[in-house]
Amino acid sequence: MHTSDVVIAGAGIIGVSLALELRRVGASVTVLDSGEPGREASSAAAGMLVTDDPDLESPLRELAFASAELYAGFVNELELGSAINAGYEDRGALYVASVDEQLHIPCSSVAELAAIEPELAAHPRVYRLKEQSVDPRLLSQAAVAAAKRAGVSIHHESKVEAVTLCAEHDLEVRTIRSCYRTATFVNCAGAWAKEIVGVSVPVRPVKGQMLTVIAGNCRLHHVIRSREVYLVPRKDGRVLIGSTLEEAGFDKTVNPSAIQGLHQAAANLVPSIGEAKILEAWAGLRPGSPDDLPILGPGRIPGTYIATGHFRNGILLAPITAVLMAQLIEGKQPRIDLRAFAPSRFAMNQSLAV
Repeated sequence: MHTSDVVIAGAGIIGVSLALELRRVGASVTVLDSGEPGREASSAAAGMLVTDDPDLESPLRELAFASAELYAGFVNELELGSAINAGYEDRGALYVASVDEQLHIPCSSVAELAAIEPELAAHPRVYRLKEQSVDPRLLSQAAVAAAKRAGVSIHHESKVEAVTLCAEHDLEVRTIRSCYRTATFVNCAGAWAKEIVGVSVPVRPVKGQMLTVIAGNCRLHHVIRSREVYLVPRKDGRVLIGSTLEEAGFDKTVNPSAIQGLHQAAANLVPSIGEAKILEAWAGLRPGSPDDLPILGPGRIPGTYIATGHFRNGILLAPITAVLMAQLIEGKQPRIDLRAFAPSRFAMNQSLAV
């Protein structure tokens, strides 16, 4: 029987960031993952830190802005702790709006667009946003390496099956390989969070397909977004293009027609992208909740907590989730009111929980 102050299920960016936060206050932390740490939704994401999305409504907006404010320091700590560059950029984004969208900021002028992003096709309504981005694969690698150096124990191929309360008021965490004894357990298992007996929450996988292209002579300087597609330039000349939203269970099959559709949508914004060679295509599974809000708070069993359901915002919300959940686990009042994200909201509405 292995023992640890805290056991976390899920070695994605949420679980590993929380592990690092808890190590800072002296807790011994074990992170268990069913596969390779950081290889699921965290690495499959685009890495846009979106705070000015027209669809980002309260109470999620408060979390998003609070996390964005932490991000530069968060990345710096990970890079110092891992010696891995996380690909952090603070160059902003350009949002190409449709005729029915209205952002509460002035549109960029034709002259401004020609100066800052000459590759962007002529569109009548383009907004310049103050947003950041990271490379999620590098960020995940940096987080895992920093956590290991900080003393976090991370185990792969250790899927958590069940959590039960022992007579001694400790928790027993059972995996396919062994058992762990702990005072605190946190379900950060992403799209698989529903499958853990004892701490199950109504999370479902939402499939997203993406691709990268070699941009060639196309040199984008900003993230470019619309409701249909987004383009995220990398320093090495690649451009990431995404993404679909599909209710397909745990299927991660890449559909060539979906990839071609994304490529064409990107070319509609930046015509030269249409000639760019596809380098890679993949699918990831985002953890979606019934109301599309994160699930953050205590579970039904004493000593258990939930931190999942971040849907499309897991990379963005990792720093603030780690801070708030660590405060909650320590018995402190979280700096942001988490009642809107409480797991108990589904117990009150059984139609959502199924």
